[in-house]
Amino acid sequence: MHLSTALRFNGLEGSAFIPFLEGLFTPEAGLVGLALSSFLSATLLPGSSEVLLLLLTDQGRINPVLLLSVASVANTLGGMSTYWLGFWSQQKLVKGDVREPSSIAVQRVRRWGAPILVLSWLPIIGDGLCLAAGWLRLAWLPSLAAMLIGKTLRYGALVYGLQLLVG
Repeated sequence: MHLSTALRFNGLEGSAFIPFLEGLFTPEAGLVGLALSSFLSATLLPGSSEVLLLLLTDQGRINPVLLLSVASVANTLGGMSTYWLGFWSQQKLVKGDVREPSSIAVQRVRRWGAPILVLSWLPIIGDGLCLAAGWLRLAWLPSLAAMLIGKTLRYGALVYGLQLLVG
């Protein structure tokens, strides 16, 4: 549903509030909102950037490749912020005889290394993998590459699936 249709449906047509609302739905604002949502969704904060990506894709006002790129890069940067939090925690908080966390994420990252970060897009599990990768001090560039690949594949599948559904 387009903004003007939604406003008419809700009896807001002609309202002074409309110019403000229309400003929120420009392509530029959509890209900024998508970047913010994608970044925050990849941190320890809850979020769902997929819904916004699909909405913006369905509107057709912004090139889907640009949307995919913005969402993937911002989501990867969010994942890397969690990686750096783990890296910093291991460096600054561990003093003396403190052992590393015995989580499943640490065990998996230790076993598989950076390639397991292709799964960093998974809800809840992905945050733990990114944090564990930082804690274990995995090299940041392979970690970044694996995160970017996984997150791009996930967003790409969503955009492609939507385009198949709506034609």
